[in-house]
Amino acid sequence: MKSFELSVKLSLLLPVAILLIGCSSTEKISTGTETKDSLTVKIDNQQKAMDYFLNGLAAESKGDYSLAIIEFQEALQYDSQPGIYYELAKNYFILEKFSLALQNARKSVELDSTNIDYLNLLQEIYKSAKQNDSAIQTLEKIISLDSSIVNSYYDLARLYETKRPLKAIEIYEKLLELIGNEWSVLIRISELYERLGNTSKAISYLESLLEIDPSNIPLKKLLAEFYIKDNRYTPALELLEDVITASPDDIDAIEKKAHLFVLQKEWKLAAGEYRLLLTRTDVPHDIKLRIGAAFFEESVKDTLLLPYAEDLFNTLNADSSDWMVKMYLGVIAFRKQENQKAIKYFDEVTGLAPWNPEAWIRLGGLLFDNRQYNETIEVLKRGVEKFPEDFTINLILGISYSQQDKYEPAKTYLSKAVELEPGDVNALSSLGYTLSRLKETQEAIKYLNSALKLSPGNVDLLGTLGLIYDGEEDWANCDSIYQLALNIDSSNALVLNNYAYSLSKRGENLNLALEMVSKALKSEPANSSYLDTYGWVYYKMGDYPKAEEYIRKSLEISGDKSVILDHLGDVYSKMGNKVKALECWKKALELEQDNTAIKIKIEKGEI
Repeated sequence: MKSFELSVKLSLLLPVAILLIGCSSTEKISTGTETKDSLTVKIDNQQKAMDYFLNGLAAESKGDYSLAIIEFQEALQYDSQPGIYYELAKNYFILEKFSLALQNARKSVELDSTNIDYLNLLQEIYKSAKQNDSAIQTLEKIISLDSSIVNSYYDLARLYETKRPLKAIEIYEKLLELIGNEWSVLIRISELYERLGNTSKAISYLESLLEIDPSNIPLKKLLAEFYIKDNRYTPALELLEDVITASPDDIDAIEKKAHLFVLQKEWKLAAGEYRLLLTRTDVPHDIKLRIGAAFFEESVKDTLLLPYAEDLFNTLNADSSDWMVKMYLGVIAFRKQENQKAIKYFDEVTGLAPWNPEAWIRLGGLLFDNRQYNETIEVLKRGVEKFPEDFTINLILGISYSQQDKYEPAKTYLSKAVELEPGDVNALSSLGYTLSRLKETQEAIKYLNSALKLSPGNVDLLGTLGLIYDGEEDWANCDSIYQLALNIDSSNALVLNNYAYSLSKRGENLNLALEMVSKALKSEPANSSYLDTYGWVYYKMGDYPKAEEYIRKSLEISGDKSVILDHLGDVYSKMGNKVKALECWKKALELEQDNTAIKIKIEKGEI
């Protein structure tokens, strides 16, 4: 809350004093007893009001705001002057009694709507009470009365920034006309233009600032950041090199330069700049670790960066016993297939931080997010040995196994995750899906229904449940669940495809099935599963050439998959090409050797 000067101001006292004097000089004195008595009472009341008012100011100057309020309230009993309401409002405001402050501030402005002090207090109270629209109206009134009040422009522009940034810029530009180019105003305008996505305009204001103060290092670094955001790497690099030349110890500028090289994929140059920082004793360790972590994240996307990331962490490791450094080195070693070295680092981590599962969670999560499921499993297998009761480790490890179609170990860890957090939707749904793949259907349905109670509009959950009912050939529940999912999200490609495939297997509503899978393909035209479904619907409709066309496209994208090869074999069989049919079925059986239905087709030589 903005504080107010508490000293007695002549500007507040004079209106009351003048009023008291003025009353005796302007009132016509009648010879009647009643008129003289009335005037005497009025003058007496004004004197009492003045006494209470002065007592209130004295209490206020001593910081006794509660007593000041009492004195001002007494003053109002004898005279209703706007200055008294103003003082009451100010003291209520200091005590953060915003409702009473607002009530009295409004009254002071009602009685004197041109007093800048009264209006300014009113807008401050409006701001503190989060009534920004009213604060804006009051500030605009102040500026209309006196367009030279700099602070009012600042306050008004700040209020406009959130909802009307262009209006805020307009106010700031008026302020610049009033006071000339001023650092803080130009910075605010630049930030607003950046927020609006107009980086070029933001840059032009910063460039204006640099013309005013060409040796300003913080400004050069800020302008370099804006150049980088605008993909103008050359001027950004020039500015940063100027800064580093003038201030060789500017760690922030060196880091920005290194990051610029990363953005340009100049990995060797970036690593060189970062290495300089990592070897400096004046760079805090947490900044060094952040630098290494940033390079590691880039190496997850591009394995060519692994040697650079390893070099940076080796530099850190030479001067640190931080368990996080060891953990990163362990993951790098594992990704380089140096398993024994990786295990050594992981062992060091557990020795240095036996109490902390965070390293396993962070790195396992990072690998998982980048779909490096095998690496995630290897890291978190050791993590779960140390922290068997950690929910997140069990969850990520279980989902990683499930992503690799290793459902038995997935069940073990996901069951543990549900035991630890029975109300977690991700754990319940992941366990439900895994159990469905293990043909433990009723258990799968139980967990998925529990997840749906927590997240009733979750289309992914409904889609998984529909898939299970489809596998059980419970067509009523299957159709009901799929339809509910599509009522929530009619464009969900996975649900559209799975529902279409379910109908095609039954040979029912094939036109609807074709319509749904067509919609799914529009969303993902290169999805091999959707292409296979599309071909299979045509197969069921008896259009074998089109069925062959789309199922072959599916195989071209996915590579050999048992179910798709089986479908193509069926198509060739219907087209009378037994040689190709047998060829496809045999390949399918090699990939799924326990598939009895395919064996029978091969034995019979036909469907």
